Amino acid sequence: MSKAKCIMVQGTMSGAGKSLLCAALCRIFAQDGWRVAPFKSQNMALNSFVTRDGLEMGRAQVVQAQAAGVEPDVRMNPILLKPSSDIGSQVIVNGEVRGQMPAAEYFRRKKQLIPDILAAYNSLAEDFDIIVIEGAGSPAEINLKADDIVNMGLAKLVDAPVLLVGDIDRGGVFAQLFGTVELLEPDERARIKGLVINKFRGDVGILRPGLAMLEEKTHLPVFGVVPYLKVDIEDEDSLSDRLQVKNAVKPLDAAIVRLPHISNFTDFMPLEQHPLLGVRYVQTTRELGAPDCVILPGTKNTVDDLLWLRQCGLEAAISKLAQRGTPVLGVCGGYQMLGQTLADPEGTESGRPQTLRGPAARRPCAALACCPPKPPLPPKSAAPKARRP
Repeated sequence: MSKAKCIMVQGTMSGAGKSLLCAALCRIFAQDGWRVAPFKSQNMALNSFVTRDGLEMGRAQVVQAQAAGVEPDVRMNPILLKPSSDIGSQVIVNGEVRGQMPAAEYFRRKKQLIPDILAAYNSLAEDFDIIVIEGAGSPAEINLKADDIVNMGLAKLVDAPVLLVGDIDRGGVFAQLFGTVELLEPDERARIKGLVINKFRGDVGILRPGLAMLEEKTHLPVFGVVPYLKVDIEDEDSLSDRLQVKNAVKPLDAAIVRLPHISNFTDFMPLEQHPLLGVRYVQTTRELGAPDCVILPGTKNTVDDLLWLRQCGLEAAISKLAQRGTPVLGVCGGYQMLGQTLADPEGTESGRPQTLRGPAARRPCAALACCPPKPPLPPKSAAPKARRP
């Protein structure tokens, strides 16, 4: 069986819309009858997915696999980085944890992961007709290009043609695209087959003179202008628009604390879809207000996020709400924060050994917890007790 053909989508920056465009290409090729698989060599995200065989991968490739109509497979994302601090991440290779690494150490060692990347890619290439590859961030990060394994570095390894995507919704799309092309080496520019402008709102006719000038300056065709689409699919990282929601006008108000290392916030998407429940994300006591319930989400760094919660005043504010009867729900790391003691004796998460008192230890009567359980009802079969005369 011949190896698969491939196409790669790179962006001018994070959040340009690469993930969604790759999902769209997966769906289009699948509808045309091709066997399609997504691929991203290295993904950095705290929203992860566990496959049927218990391995961990990025959610963007899961969505793309679903668009292609195939089972999510860890080969589609051989390296997953889950940031646990500003300078370190948990490194997951082929779905399994390799350990915690400071950024400097990972950058020294990441070229050693090329065999894992190529093994995953080549294995997919034997099973599928087309592989849709997603880049990460921008290929023009000149401080990272020498050891790149996810943008042009990967494109060279697998001989992939590239589409370069810019986000017009944030402004400056012409400078984004032109500047990115100019910062690439000649052999890298030669890999770009065309430009795409994403997230456009308005009259495309007004845009056409700019497109013509962009083509003249870059010597590359503009393949398309994609309209702005509001789609409710699982997000990959903290650049998600849903985290910007501060007001939700519905009968019930649920406030989710936007922790600095928030993870798997896609767990709350079903709540957002409930017609009576307004879901919003808060970072300050002023934004918190007086909601009907408070949710502490999962986090990749429970210790540091509890310290942040304490320092910014949200811990005390949520404790007061709990005292007044407001239900407070903790999920994963958020649930751990609700205890009496939070211990990290080996510094596994925060990088330094420490033990913190939880809110329940400071104010036992105002412990952050859900409503206390009701006493159990007697079994239906139990006979009523006879009354004394």
